[in-house]
Amino acid sequence: MIVLDTDHLSCLEWGSDESAALRERLAATVDTTIVVSIVSYEEQMRGWMAYLAKVPQVTKQVEIYSRLQRHIQLYCSIPLLHFSSAAADKFQELRQQKIRIGTMDLKIAASCLTENALLLTRNSVDFSQVPGLRFENWTQTP
Repeated sequence: MIVLDTDHLSCLEWGSDESAALRERLAATVDTTIVVSIVSYEEQMRGWMAYLAKVPQVTKQVEIYSRLQRHIQLYCSIPLLHFSSAAADKFQELRQQKIRIGTMDLKIAASCLTENALLLTRNSVDFSQVPGLRFENWTQTP
């Protein structure tokens, strides 16, 4: 199983310069399930809601809602990795180890560890602190 971190999903969604390498590698991936964490969905939805709240003029919200709709459609096209009881237990275990990364990233890492999944991320600084977590950056050409 391969889990797209929030940053890799955003790269696909917004078509950054790095998205071509990522798309190419994902297209070449066979016999492996590619998912995104429900935690990433929460993370991004919080951002969308905060963004909408900052734009009180309804006429200016039209474009934002249009982009939000495309965002939701992208999530509907990729299977979701749930946050399981085992992931919650692993999260607590990692917290007790005093790993100093954000809560959302630690939840994503815990989910990947419990599923023995490879995490695709550009955030090697934080995720390298999680013992046993496998991660790669596919936005760079190999």
